[in-house]
Amino acid sequence: MITAAQLRAARVLLGIDQRRLAELSGLSVPTIQRMEASETMVRGNVDSLVKLITALEEAGIELIDDGANSNGGGRGVRLKAGSGDRAENKTSSGARARK
Repeated sequence: MITAAQLRAARVLLGIDQRRLAELSGLSVPTIQRMEASETMVRGNVDSLVKLITALEEAGIELIDDGANSNGGGRGVRLKAGSGDRAENKTSSGARARK
């Protein structure tokens, strides 16, 4: 599961806007907006949630669940080691963008 706060924080860590996250996940911008507007846990159909979480993980985000090993405890997000700017350099199909 992912909370709305984790989703917003992940997007900020990646330096991407809602439109870019929609492209990476294959979801619509209104779906991303609705998910981010959730009060606590993000709601959506299972397929949409899987697409969202997969896109975040492929972009270098690690979701931290309640009770997981972390210094501060609680839920959170962090960039995986060596993630750099993955999300900005990917196309919507998941392949590296040409520069």
